[in-house]
Amino acid sequence: MSDTSASTCKQAPGVIAPVVNFNRCEGKADCTVVCPEDVFEIRRIDTEDYQRLGPLQKFKLRVHGMKVAYTPNADACRACGLCVTACPERAITLARMS
Repeated sequence: MSDTSASTCKQAPGVIAPVVNFNRCEGKADCTVVCPEDVFEIRRIDTEDYQRLGPLQKFKLRVHGMKVAYTPNADACRACGLCVTACPERAITLARMS
């Protein structure tokens, strides 16, 4: 982790996690570029997640290559908020882990 990210971190890992709204996410990967903790992964949307979307969101996702951001390393998040700011679709929020 760089000194820059350490100064912007607001929490210890495991307290806050990013939540991706698949109704908005277009898999543009801005979150993966800015995240100092490698929390995000851009990949094909899971069938179960895809089935929950409405017709318009399904169409939009097909246009954008069926890719979305997943958070396989959410427990590494330190709540810097860079992903929230970087996401052009405003698809990411930070929430307390349960």
